[in-house]
Amino acid sequence: MYRKRILILGSTGSIGRQTLDIVQNHPDKLVVAGLAANHNWRLLAEQAEQFAVTDVAVADERAAGELRDVAAALEVYAGPDGLDNLVRNSRPDLVVAAISGVAGLVPVMTALEQRCDVALANKEPLVAAGELVTTAARRAGAQLLPIDSEISAVFQCMQGEQPSSIEKVLLTASGGPFASYTKEQLSAVTANQALKHPTWQMGPKVTVDSATLMNKGFEIFELKWLFGLEFDQIEVVIHHQSIIHSLVQFRDGSLLAQLGLPDMRLPIQYALFYPERVPSDLERPDLAATGSLTFAAPDTDKFPCLRLAYQAGRSGQSYPAVLNAADEIAVKLFLASKIGFADMARFIDQALQEHEPHPIGDLADVQAADTWAREYVTALAANRR
Repeated sequence: MYRKRILILGSTGSIGRQTLDIVQNHPDKLVVAGLAANHNWRLLAEQAEQFAVTDVAVADERAAGELRDVAAALEVYAGPDGLDNLVRNSRPDLVVAAISGVAGLVPVMTALEQRCDVALANKEPLVAAGELVTTAARRAGAQLLPIDSEISAVFQCMQGEQPSSIEKVLLTASGGPFASYTKEQLSAVTANQALKHPTWQMGPKVTVDSATLMNKGFEIFELKWLFGLEFDQIEVVIHHQSIIHSLVQFRDGSLLAQLGLPDMRLPIQYALFYPERVPSDLERPDLAATGSLTFAAPDTDKFPCLRLAYQAGRSGQSYPAVLNAADEIAVKLFLASKIGFADMARFIDQALQEHEPHPIGDLADVQAADTWAREYVTALAANRR
């Protein structure tokens, strides 16, 4: 029996580790073709040994050298081209893209050029280069499968439906840890506080983005490009219980929702086996025990990142790439305690205001906007200090 070959980009992160859990539970259906990490070579080596993997990539060249010293049997790809070479040489059927930031864009494009399906866990490729990515997928006849729980919910609700039948999507958000905070309280939030999400266990970047609602802003780009929606067709609603992962409202007035406990293994498994649903031992929701399910409108005055995402999306051209890069740098500065919580939105806003937009025709155009935004926000922080 043929086993699907899975390449995991970002195997040492939260999504990568949970993906490997699913592979371990289905050894008759899945096999790991390759693994990639940023710098955690020790865990990567353990994963490679456990899953009998010979091809790996480490973005950090020093870490890659350390791995080569202790694991001579491994083919270790390193540096800027390492991920690209791993995608080309490991012969995967499906690439799980779970690398935080825009670093995941090039290997995603490479996978699509190789006519390989891609399961997207990181949002940045569709934020910074949505049209390029979806065009490449169409040309190759490859599938883009969402792993993000809310986007997977829409994908599941759309099975057997036509995209043209969508009236709007209700994109749910947990609200993060600071939903009840005042603007004054938000200004004093620390990185340690922001990293304590009330519902989900995620990496530091996406956890901070969830706290600012930028994570939800990025998801509107996923919905636009994966389902051909206009931004006006996407409505964000706060749903603290995180049981309903999103809803689709159709032109006839029907509303379909996907429900489940907040466990990323569910959307990961759906993407790995699509279009088949396979059994799992995941906990089932108990709606009677859950009680009420509540909804509220987001407060974009307290959380302006969501408004900035809509603004960049509607403006188009290179603005989304700037939004993505400005946020990435702002979050890094916040996690390093170099700027405050509210400064992140302010810096991103300033970058969008000062940017001179240009069309996005290829990856070089994305890179130009990305580089400009990173340098601009870094300079803003340096001047502020």
